[in-house]
Amino acid sequence: MQRTVTAVRWPGTAAVAAGVLAAATPGIAHAVPAPAEPRAGTAAQAWTVAAPLNPRDFDLRRGTDRSGTVRALGGRLRRTGVAALLRSSGRARLGGGCGRAAGVPAGSLVYCFDGADSTTRNWVPQGVTTVSDAAAREGWAGGVRPILVSWHNGGRVRLTFVDPDRRAYRHVLLVAPEMRDGRPTYTDVGIHAGGIAWYGDKLYVADTRHGLREFDMRQIFDLTASNAGSTRHADRIGLYGGTYYAHGFRYVMAQTSSWHFARGRVGAKCRGSGPLRMSWTAVDRTTWPHVLIAGEYCRPNWPRGRVVSWPLESLAGGGVASADGGARLPVDRVQGAVRTHGQWWFTQSRSGKRGRLFSTRYTGRGWAPVRSRTVSYGPEDLSCHRGRHRIFTLAEHPGRRALWAFRAASCS
Repeated sequence: MQRTVTAVRWPGTAAVAAGVLAAATPGIAHAVPAPAEPRAGTAAQAWTVAAPLNPRDFDLRRGTDRSGTVRALGGRLRRTGVAALLRSSGRARLGGGCGRAAGVPAGSLVYCFDGADSTTRNWVPQGVTTVSDAAAREGWAGGVRPILVSWHNGGRVRLTFVDPDRRAYRHVLLVAPEMRDGRPTYTDVGIHAGGIAWYGDKLYVADTRHGLREFDMRQIFDLTASNAGSTRHADRIGLYGGTYYAHGFRYVMAQTSSWHFARGRVGAKCRGSGPLRMSWTAVDRTTWPHVLIAGEYCRPNWPRGRVVSWPLESLAGGGVASADGGARLPVDRVQGAVRTHGQWWFTQSRSGKRGRLFSTRYTGRGWAPVRSRTVSYGPEDLSCHRGRHRIFTLAEHPGRRALWAFRAASCS
């Protein structure tokens, strides 16, 4: 008989009192019951009756190893480090004054992109992660403390390295390396990039219908500093006549591998079963082992979305990575989630209205009562910056765009 469960055990929740939320949770306006599937008693019972989870649905299998092609690129292009690209010339400057238009709650920490990036409709910000996810001491080589943001434009993905200390940032184009006619080159990464998670040297990028793309902080190339590189010809990507282009970007970051669901790709909408729609991601460093969290954005008329976690150590090797926890989400239209010391936070988008932030705990019998507050327009991915006791997110809409963070006592 195939084993099915309604919620795989989440590590670190055994000591959580059922139905109790932290009294010190900041900025919470009111409590609401946790929405559920058609009810059969409690929400947890409804999950059991309506649609139990099968943990094998979430098995991830490592994809093609691209390290050989990346090494070959390194023979043609000059590598650079995170600190060097943040300190190089031509950086954009962080601005101010975007919080009010974005509907960011009072008391938040706010960073604003420059005028062009704040209003462009060609690029849309989606994912966020910070050096706090990447490193225990929350710092990177060279004394920098970056915040990373992913953007898509329908066929490309760029990654923004934000330097909050110097109030500057730099865009890097994500690329997929390949061999063509015996020579290394690269192409665009055409995914939504709805969530990103930085852990050690690795950057995991959500690939909605397949799983995860894996990148490496040690595989960033500077075309300006490379004899074979050029920042001209915005219509070109990869190798042309012995020269490498990247749509005018100075820096490219090469994909090194991927993780695909062992049971195949997912469909165009949420089904409530089978492999997960990889809509957003986060890192939880407040439990051991550290875990990668991911979940689904599902519309109200679709089955309720799911949230799943994998031990990050299982993504360090090859073979298959199995989930160590999973449950159905307490609300729909979730754009991002993070867990810190057992406390869960979820963002919900509401089209042209300001979004919502939900907070709750998972007790093993289901979600505790969910608390809600109104936040910015278009809230997206979430990331806990432990040293600041803040959780970062993004307001994605042009003209109402901001990188911002709210205080969270459990983010520590």
